[in-house]
Amino acid sequence: MLDIDDLCVVRGEGESAHPVYLPQLSLRPGQVVAVTGESGCGKSTLLEAIGLVLRPASVGRFTLQGETLLDVASLLAQNQQAKLAEIRARHLGFVLQNGGLLPFLSVQDNITLPCQLLGMTPDMAMLSRVIDALKLGPLLDKYPAQLSFGERQRTAFARAILHRPALVLADEPTAALDPHNAQQLFSLFIDLVAQENMMALVVCHDWPLVQRFKLPCLIAHPGSGASDLSDEQAQRGTHFVL
Repeated sequence: MLDIDDLCVVRGEGESAHPVYLPQLSLRPGQVVAVTGESGCGKSTLLEAIGLVLRPASVGRFTLQGETLLDVASLLAQNQQAKLAEIRARHLGFVLQNGGLLPFLSVQDNITLPCQLLGMTPDMAMLSRVIDALKLGPLLDKYPAQLSFGERQRTAFARAILHRPALVLADEPTAALDPHNAQQLFSLFIDLVAQENMMALVVCHDWPLVQRFKLPCLIAHPGSGASDLSDEQAQRGTHFVL
């Protein structure tokens, strides 16, 4: 489970500062939520804050259910960077816009890398399911430079979920794909998240794709009702609501 209340993250400083506010979000295992809004509104910023890459300016509640219930808000308040890094590595999975694969590792080694770094033995049954579902079998010995963009994105998704994170965060994973391949990858993404009982947040600018899969949406709205922001900040900030 993921529960967040009153999260505010600010990108930039001074006159260029742009606050992004999330009043409330609850996710349960198997659920996929799309994050939508105009370009530059703060979708990726929100994802980076939830992914513990950016430190929020403030947060009321932020809990994540891993093997135990993790009080992320408390760790942020205490600036417990080592423990936050452990949560990022163990309980979160990331799919970047460009795949983010290591060029000197094969597809198979890229996929199993998070497990190696965590000292985990990969679940071979799950690895086989993921490889079959994402049609990666013929690509396992290839390197990222030998792959198409769609193949890199499928590899990145496999890498993001093999260590069974509680939450998968995907930043426009279909942005550079044609409509057919985008729909295929989106379908595989949703099915695997549900099958493996994970949760996922997907930044997506493709509204027809989101509608096709009937995903609940965190939608960006200009302005914010956040009580901890000044009126000026609230007017130029972004407010994400389901």
